[in-house]
Amino acid sequence: MKDDVSSPWHEGELTIQRSVGVAEQMDARGRIRLRKFLLEQHREFFPLLPFVVLGAVDPDGEVWATLRAGPPGFLTSPDPKILSFRLKRDVDDPADIGTNDGDSVGVLGIDLSTRRRNRLNGIIRRSDAESFSLEVIQSFGNCPRYIQRRNPILIRDIDARGKFPPQILSSLINGRAREIITQADTFFVASYIDAKDGSRQVDVSHRGGKPGFVRLDEDGTFTIPDFNGNLFFNTLGNFLINPKAGLLFVDFLTGDELQLTGEAKVLLGSPEITAFQGAERIWQFRARQVIYRPDGLPLRWSLEGGGASPNSLMTGDWHEAKKRLRASELPNSWRVFRVAHIKDETALVRSLELEPTDGGGLLRHLAGQHIPIRIQLAGSEVPLVRTYTLSVPPSENKYRISVKRDGIVSRYLHQLNVDDTIEVRAPAGGFTIDATQDRPAVLLAAGIGITPMLAMVRHLVDENARTQHVRQAWLFQSARRKDELAFSGEIAGTIGVSKGYAKYISVLSDPDAVAGKDADHVGRIDLALLKRVLPFDDYDFYLCGPSSFMQETYDGLRRLKIADERIHAEAFGPSSLRRSTDKPTSRSIEVPATDPTRVIFGESGKEARWHPGTGTLLELAEDRGLSPSYGCRSGNCGTCSVKILKGTVAYLMEPSFPVPVGEALICCSIPGQTPGEDPSLHLAV
Repeated sequence: MKDDVSSPWHEGELTIQRSVGVAEQMDARGRIRLRKFLLEQHREFFPLLPFVVLGAVDPDGEVWATLRAGPPGFLTSPDPKILSFRLKRDVDDPADIGTNDGDSVGVLGIDLSTRRRNRLNGIIRRSDAESFSLEVIQSFGNCPRYIQRRNPILIRDIDARGKFPPQILSSLINGRAREIITQADTFFVASYIDAKDGSRQVDVSHRGGKPGFVRLDEDGTFTIPDFNGNLFFNTLGNFLINPKAGLLFVDFLTGDELQLTGEAKVLLGSPEITAFQGAERIWQFRARQVIYRPDGLPLRWSLEGGGASPNSLMTGDWHEAKKRLRASELPNSWRVFRVAHIKDETALVRSLELEPTDGGGLLRHLAGQHIPIRIQLAGSEVPLVRTYTLSVPPSENKYRISVKRDGIVSRYLHQLNVDDTIEVRAPAGGFTIDATQDRPAVLLAAGIGITPMLAMVRHLVDENARTQHVRQAWLFQSARRKDELAFSGEIAGTIGVSKGYAKYISVLSDPDAVAGKDADHVGRIDLALLKRVLPFDDYDFYLCGPSSFMQETYDGLRRLKIADERIHAEAFGPSSLRRSTDKPTSRSIEVPATDPTRVIFGESGKEARWHPGTGTLLELAEDRGLSPSYGCRSGNCGTCSVKILKGTVAYLMEPSFPVPVGEALICCSIPGQTPGEDPSLHLAV
């Protein structure tokens, strides 16, 4: 029933599939998954159900969603192309008028207790008011994600009417309707399109999230996050062609129903998408008609213990999103955070969980990124700035740094107590991992280099569960002694829930360690070990650890003809990773100045003269008594980035951090050659 006979999808569905880059793969999937008949397992599934969800269109073209109950067996499939319904007409149901002979409807069969669901659409054949049959036009299965597990209970005769008559509501702002909507963790949505050949395709689907995932504004606008799903985009694709929508909310404890019809709007780009954990799109709805049916259903449902969908628990809520939006207004500002929790991972590594004290939210980080920390030591005139990797995945919605006691700042952090405060800036850094890629990832961590790798492997496992997309991972962790293997319990838990998609290999350099007892291997993470452990495959490599480990591993991988762009690395300290690139860098290379250059530090009103061979711009600023922020001093973290007001800079080594246009990383740059009479360099320092 698609306008384009060459595609299994209509133009609305294709538009969204193209926007996320999956149109080609979904073309092949659609030809397999969209069927014109019911599979045998679906024919066996529908007779087990005590209710069914329908989407129907009334004579005025308004679409409604409804839930109809019946004793198990009220749905049967005498033929793969037929689904029969023993359902009496219901004059209280606004969707009923759209279930006449010849009408098109959408059907959702869903078993909340098992999270199974299947959808179909077709044309009604009816000869009486007691039953009808549906000629199947399209049938397909759906995944169990975002479904809260509930058990149905029949509390009265199926055909008995409720105690109270339906009510037509003029407002959703207050009262019972708002309560049902804003507390819901589930609702159903109907939509439809009319094809050029005159046929109609109606769809009805399930939506789930945490309680309150539907926001109802004072003007009556619903705002709803759209999470990762099967990539069909039936509902949102329909909205792009025909914005008419029908929503059904059910209070599963009381049997109350709220049926709404109106118009929807799909937002493919909005700051709220980024702010709402797990959202990939957002759509809005405004109602034209609202019908409240108290005690409308003969069923009640009990929520099973642990029945909340694990996929829903990985998503956010509007309160959290609002705080994130507030925090995004100050992305480069120092904010005060308190220490909320402390945990010793080893004798030398301590984890600190940090919470903002200003009431704002946390800007979402990417797995592998770090945060700049600023502290003021007693007796010091200037604050000290360092960067620390966030050792938790984005799904945790918290900031946790794990600090090895080594250096003046890290020793200070180890002395902090709960409720002590430090200053924090927004997450940054380009050492991240993309869970949507297919190539397996090999994560190589030495010492405290485990912190970004832990965040990465947990992120991959989380995303495997959330999106059903698998990116395999191999995590290698090395330390000197067994008691220095940080996060052993956390790593074991992550590997345990990965369904075999993530594997862990521990390595100890202690010659007294016993392989197979103290660790998987004794020695070092080197090419010999990788060749011995890894199956033959095509990998991306991620490296983090001491400079010598990083350089040796990188050079070894390059000798094996692993492309430079497939080796991702994070190095901290004065020595950066020296790369042998396969192709020129995409960033334009400036020529270093060969003559003494006047440098103006615009914000402080100071200036200095740089001479070739005397050091970086950061060192020049420090020589003039300035204290610019910095972290790694090697072009990896971006903490030292400042605006270039005039002139150009050149880099002593190619920074791994992506430098924004018009800015400079002063920790690893020097003045560049500037044509003209005034070759001076002006920086916002």
